[in-house]
Amino acid sequence: MPKKKNRNTSPRSRLSTYLRKPAVQLGLVALVALVIYLIASSAGGSTASTLARDISVDKAYEMYKGGTFLLDVRTQEEWDEYHVPNATLIPLDQLPNRLSEVPKDKEIVVICRSGNRSKEGRDILLNAGYNATSVTGGIKEWYAKGYDIEGAPVQ
Repeated sequence: MPKKKNRNTSPRSRLSTYLRKPAVQLGLVALVALVIYLIASSAGGSTASTLARDISVDKAYEMYKGGTFLLDVRTQEEWDEYHVPNATLIPLDQLPNRLSEVPKDKEIVVICRSGNRSKEGRDILLNAGYNATSVTGGIKEWYAKGYDIEGAPVQ
């Protein structure tokens, strides 16, 4: 005589049976892995830089024209002589105390006269969680390439 199926199985028993299927288990593992990946990738956006550590003047100019935040870390006297229009001046020695003036939600391109101080400024920003890069060759090369400038260097 065939065995009768028990129609009074509890929902918990049916769930347990369902969860024992290998395809269901694999699907759950994949779902958990996806959630972990999404959490990790979104959290990394604020601390990990997506920009190269150093970029060429040509790349910097392209980013500048696209609206990237350009930070000049030269002195006020150097700035007064000549600078990139719409750049923001925060001298390197003042940068650690003025980080609140730099937008944290944008890419930052740091420029100086020749490229040395901009590397220091970039590192200060990176250590503070900003997405920053520095311009190799600095504003001297920017000017030599004929890119936008207000003022002119003293010859």
